Amino acid sequence: MHDLIPAPLRPGDGGRCGFLPDAATTITPGPGTEGTERWLRTTLGAAFGLPFAPGPGGAEAAANTIELRIDPALEPEGYQLGVVPTWGVRITGGSAAGVFWGAQTLRQLLGPQAFRRAPAGNAGTPGIPATEIEDAPRFGWRGMMLDVARHFMPKDDVLRMLDLLAAHKLNIFHFHLTDDQGWRVEIKRHPRLTEVGAWRARTKFGHRDSELWDETPHGGYYTQDDIREIVAYAAERHIRVVPEIDIPGHSQAAISAYPELGNTDVIDTSALTVWDTWGVNPNVLAPTDTTLRFFEGVFEELLDLFPAGTSPFIHIGGDECPKDQWKQSPTAQARMTELGLADEDELQSWFIRHFDRWFTDRGRRLIGWDEILEGGLAEGAAVTSWRGYAGGIAAAEAGHDVVMCPLQQVYLDYRQDGGPDEPMPIGYVRTLEDVYRFEPVPPGLSDEAAGHVMGTQANVWTEVMQNRARVDYQVFPRLAAFAEVAWSRLPASGERDFADFERRMETHYARLDALGVDYRPPTGPRPWQRRPGVLGRPIEGPPPTV
Repeated sequence: MHDLIPAPLRPGDGGRCGFLPDAATTITPGPGTEGTERWLRTTLGAAFGLPFAPGPGGAEAAANTIELRIDPALEPEGYQLGVVPTWGVRITGGSAAGVFWGAQTLRQLLGPQAFRRAPAGNAGTPGIPATEIEDAPRFGWRGMMLDVARHFMPKDDVLRMLDLLAAHKLNIFHFHLTDDQGWRVEIKRHPRLTEVGAWRARTKFGHRDSELWDETPHGGYYTQDDIREIVAYAAERHIRVVPEIDIPGHSQAAISAYPELGNTDVIDTSALTVWDTWGVNPNVLAPTDTTLRFFEGVFEELLDLFPAGTSPFIHIGGDECPKDQWKQSPTAQARMTELGLADEDELQSWFIRHFDRWFTDRGRRLIGWDEILEGGLAEGAAVTSWRGYAGGIAAAEAGHDVVMCPLQQVYLDYRQDGGPDEPMPIGYVRTLEDVYRFEPVPPGLSDEAAGHVMGTQANVWTEVMQNRARVDYQVFPRLAAFAEVAWSRLPASGERDFADFERRMETHYARLDALGVDYRPPTGPRPWQRRPGVLGRPIEGPPPTV
């Protein structure tokens, strides 16, 4: 029995030892598989200290090789992995992506040593048993959103996270780049976005009701070359990057840099600084032509950084936009009268529709949080349903594509246990088993509407995650359970074999150890993972299904 995570469609039966790489093992790539060849040579070559020389291929193909090839008859992300005694390994994918996911399975089969960066003594490394594995994902959108606006994550940590996503066969990286607390991407025509908007003087420590402050200035941003590197690194791992620029709410960092973007007829926007606490901010963008032209310029540069091949979707946020300033603003009210809009919800819809058309004209698709449904959804827009299932259900029934990510189920900043030692406890308890039993497609959806559920993602908001170790703790091991939900064709929630998943996790913890992941142990947080005395906001009881 293989301890694979996520579980494959048809795992095959393990027989006698069929393959163990050695100094003579080669890699024989077929057309279109060169990226996986490079990844195998770099990753497994480092772990085992082996050269993995190119194999001859064709009629002269030698034994003891890892053969890679594409068969378009398979599902695009599907693969077949065969281990043949006295010969080697053959990975056949429906596309280059399928071959790559097959290589991830090969890495798991080779044992935890395969996840190290250099040999650590391979005497105990087991050979791969002779087997035939067939596999393909349930969903085409298998993602994780990482918020780098609340707490900046350096580029190398982002690249590491992409490797961790790939190791779990996740293929979407939703990159939350801007918020009230920081602007994290260089825009050359608007340099103050990073000169001013990327830095805050201090940071609330814990929940916003905490009395504690970290008085150390915090910030950082990615240069345009950093972004290009991140996107290229993701593409090599068949991960699409979905950049998010959050508008018209969650925009105080941008307004602090360019005060004319705010509602200047309501407040003195020149007095605003990058926000240093958490919650829903009242300072939102003004619905003016100046604002539209400004963000068209931002998105022009963004589209160049995130090419359509790897980033067909652009996320514009659209969530938590209080309308109080618009209600008080003569400028906003005049715009509503000019456009014949009934209320401020329709004004936000007009704002979102403008950029939906703008992206469509440039061959991209707009996606936003489920608040973009309010006031009428733009024709081509897709929805990330975060407040529960309801927004996603409404959008799917109306013929819009949907990504299910309800906060009650897959917000990984939520606490993992109800015990007193959980660091800065936020929200509902979402255990490893809770995440494993999450079902992305709610019951009652028509078949046509269910076809609009592109997939699912887990969201990682970093208000109380100051560094990589804290992110690791909140994300792992639950991301492994989520990955199986997103990839594998599991039974109904209550019928899932969590005991078997826990058994397979015993091996997977060793893989995470080899990768240096600071996950939460099953027995609870280690002493240095606790944050005693720092206020959180736990919510008691089971989360509602809404």
